[in-house]
Amino acid sequence: MWLPVATDWRLNERHYGGLQGKNKDETREEFGAEQVLVWRRSYATPPPPLEQPEEDKDGRYAGVAIPNGESLKDTLERVLPCWEQVLKPALAQRNVLVVAHGNSLRSLAKFLDGMDEDEIMKFEIPTGVPLVYELDDAMAVQSRKFIES
Repeated sequence: MWLPVATDWRLNERHYGGLQGKNKDETREEFGAEQVLVWRRSYATPPPPLEQPEEDKDGRYAGVAIPNGESLKDTLERVLPCWEQVLKPALAQRNVLVVAHGNSLRSLAKFLDGMDEDEIMKFEIPTGVPLVYELDDAMAVQSRKFIES
C-alpha cells in the first residue's frame, strides 16, 4: 500500500537557543532547576539566545530566518502556517498521521484545544504514545485521546 508522505520543516522541534547541545542535568546545574523549568515549559519565555547565530548551511531552510532560540509561543507561530497550508487541507480529504517533535505537537495541541498558558505548561505528550484527535467538518475538536498499549 502506498501512502503519501509530506515533510515540513515547520514541524521541527523548537530551537533551544543557548541551551542547544546541553543535557538537562548540565543545564539545571548551570542555571538552576527552576529557571530551566521556566524555559522548557512556559509558553512565552524563550531560552537564552545562541551567542553565535547558526549559519544556514542546509538548503532545506533557504530563505528561512533561523532563530537564536524559541519559546513555545514562537514554535506555535511557526507551526500554525503548516496547519493552515498543509495539515488542514489534507484532513479535509483523509485521516492524517502527524509525526513531529514534542514541542511542535504541544503547540498544535494548544491551538486545537484552545489551551491557556497555564494549561499548556502542564500538558505532556509522552514520547511514542499516539494522540488522536477527532475533528468535525469545521476542524473543531470533537474528542482527543491518547492510545496507550
